Amino acid sequence: MSKQSGRGRVVGLPEWDRCAVMGVVNVTPDSFSDGGRWFDTTAAVKHGLQLVAEGADLVDVGGESTRPGATRVDEAEELRRVVPVVRGLASEGVVVSVDTMRATVAAQALAAGAALVNDVSGGLADPAMIPTVADAGAPFVVMHWRGFLDGGNVKGVYADVVGEVVDELRTRVDAVLAGGVAPDRIVVDPGLGFSKEADHDLTLLAHLDRLHALGHPLLVAASRKRFLGRVLAGPQGAPPPARERDAATAAVSALAARAGAWAVRVHEVRATADAVRVARAVEGAREETEAPGAGASGRARPAASPPGAGGTPDARTGSATPRAEGAR
Repeated sequence: MSKQSGRGRVVGLPEWDRCAVMGVVNVTPDSFSDGGRWFDTTAAVKHGLQLVAEGADLVDVGGESTRPGATRVDEAEELRRVVPVVRGLASEGVVVSVDTMRATVAAQALAAGAALVNDVSGGLADPAMIPTVADAGAPFVVMHWRGFLDGGNVKGVYADVVGEVVDELRTRVDAVLAGGVAPDRIVVDPGLGFSKEADHDLTLLAHLDRLHALGHPLLVAASRKRFLGRVLAGPQGAPPPARERDAATAAVSALAARAGAWAVRVHEVRATADAVRVARAVEGAREETEAPGAGASGRARPAASPPGAGGTPDARTGSATPRAEGAR
């Protein structure tokens, strides 16, 4: 992997040759983006399969809204919503992530075939989460989190948002490691929109290189979030509805991919999958033109003939060394 890249291998998951696209299935009636659309198990599984057909590499299944002010569902209801969908998608060969803050939900989802636990609290909401994930040997997403967003955006004050998020994530990662989760199974997430205003989110996106310094693959979850609405609205306008922010989401996804993100989490997959593919193609072209001995065309230059040698160069030196597929 390059020194700027966060696309390290996550043990227990496939290794993708580009920034992965994580599609979202919200099995909730109150998601900020698409609440109620996939509340039925059959509809949720069908939607997850459609996301894969559109280019998702893995699918994140959640049964509890984490929007500001959302009321928590009880454990039994979250299990009822999530586990059958996880089981249905996993049985079709889909790589499934479970989006939950409860250890019992994580454990049952893993037993049903989930491959990854995505906890927006990074293990803070449920003390049993870290030992549960450690015992299962599952990969774990550690998000920057400052508490439940009851009634609004709590503790969203920063003197240096990048430095503070990096420091707080490092502290959280250390706790997860101490709890027994292997370092090659940890993914970090800056928590865009969680206890952050629009300018905080934009600043974090502008400095993803600082998050790579944590030494773990990076998940960027910007899809349809408020800061995109603020950008699209301009200083005096009204933000467009969440479902009208997919082009902006694809733009952020391309930027995140270019900055070395391991994965992006999105609701509308096709546009982001295309954007990520283009970003990877541009990165591949850059790598080829910057390869040792490459000229402007991207092909390696033939070595100069040594003094006294004939004028015909060795034919083998006229072709570029191919870039290994999946180079990071």
